[in-house]
Amino acid sequence: MKKNIQAVEKQFLQYVKKMMAYKEAISLMYWDLRTGAPKKGIDQRSEVIGMLSQDVFHMSTSEQMAAYIAELSAKSVQEQLSPVTRYTLVECQKEYERNKKIPADEYKQYVILQSKAESVWEEAKAKSDFSLFEPYLEQLVDFTKRFITYWGTNGHPYNTLLDLYEPGVTVDLLDSVFSKLRDHIVPLVQQISESRHKPETSFLFQSFPKEKQRSLSLALLKELGYDFDAGRLDETAHPFAITLNEGDVRITTKYDENDFRTAIFGTIHECGHALYEQNISKEWAGTPLYDGTSMGIHESQSLFYENFIARHYSFWKRHYSLLQQYAPHFADVSLDDFYRAINESKPSLIRIEADELTYPLHIIIRYEMEKALFDGAVEVRDLPHIWNEKYEAYLGIRPERDAEGILQDVHWAGGSFGYFPSYALGYMYAAQFKHAMEKEFTNFGELIENGEFVRIREWLTTHIHQFGKTKKPLDILHEVTGEGLNPAYLICYLEEKYKHIYRL
Repeated sequence: MKKNIQAVEKQFLQYVKKMMAYKEAISLMYWDLRTGAPKKGIDQRSEVIGMLSQDVFHMSTSEQMAAYIAELSAKSVQEQLSPVTRYTLVECQKEYERNKKIPADEYKQYVILQSKAESVWEEAKAKSDFSLFEPYLEQLVDFTKRFITYWGTNGHPYNTLLDLYEPGVTVDLLDSVFSKLRDHIVPLVQQISESRHKPETSFLFQSFPKEKQRSLSLALLKELGYDFDAGRLDETAHPFAITLNEGDVRITTKYDENDFRTAIFGTIHECGHALYEQNISKEWAGTPLYDGTSMGIHESQSLFYENFIARHYSFWKRHYSLLQQYAPHFADVSLDDFYRAINESKPSLIRIEADELTYPLHIIIRYEMEKALFDGAVEVRDLPHIWNEKYEAYLGIRPERDAEGILQDVHWAGGSFGYFPSYALGYMYAAQFKHAMEKEFTNFGELIENGEFVRIREWLTTHIHQFGKTKKPLDILHEVTGEGLNPAYLICYLEEKYKHIYRL
């Protein structure tokens, strides 16, 4: 009996490995679509992605998969299975139960729509015309609403979408922590607007050629520990990181020659994502376990590197001379003035360019809109107006063009509803992780100044990275910090930092 189970186990893992091979091919085509694929080839490429995705969908819901799940899930055989098989089985069963409820043809139509919608979004953004993208977004929302009815709801329908990205998180939890963030951030933003000690920032916007920004980005990535033998840096309209396999984790960035911060901090943000996936235990390679446990935990790593490391004074104390080599116009700017400038806080329209303090407000706006969209309170056609109204109410500014408002993010074009809260959750997670790290590294700033990024990365790998998808996000948070989600650490960090910068 034991020998038979071992044979089934081996067959199951080979079956999963084949699914992962398909996913790798799909990911490579997706990366190509977003890093310069010829426009005339987009429709055909989208069809191919749709067909291959349908094959993976069929495999995930096939009778063969059902048989593997039934046989290997029996209590009498569980103890005979390797940890890799047990954890993989859990993931496959979850995906099977979710996908089995969606008609295969409908899923294929949805994937094709996703691919086309992203290309249309790029065109709509370039032309600043929401009307081009609106019919695609309506279809994506309709598909998602149908999927929710297939999957079932747990309280609010939006909870079903949250579970896709952040298991265990609900609208009740988000409403609670987001309200606490908002109640502390809004008054601080007001105090800053009234401060007489605002930093000078004009020197940030002088011309900084793209190629020199790229060279600086590559140098910083190397020091932070990004493995270029297992990845690469490319340019795209909307930065992202993507894992093709355990030896190929790619990142992208966007360059703005009149504001180098877009590329430098964006690159380091994606580096945080990549370092997570480059340091997952190779034990989980070739399975769905070789992935971040949730989008929130993933964001905690990217924001940890972008904000708690790259915006730290010690980081630029170490790297300011390097920056000046690539951008000589900073030669006459003091380190203190530079640090205050890159940490300037003021309301802005673009989320990925927002400062640390106002960033959570951008996420709260999107969360409230998505929540309303899926409980039927608003329609897609209402979104541009609602977006503009909320930006004026929360940040005191109003978009004049769709490109800087409703069309600025790619997520909805990919059907990623329920994803946005992960950004703010990741920010809170990161602050909690930093607090826990500082119990061991009381000299956190000195580690950064001395370039001891290996020690920081090893701590994160030990406590977070290595586990891949074998642990749930809130379980990791509790194991690392000893408590559940607590926005107090982020609030404390933001208040201390910005009261110092603005001398409040």
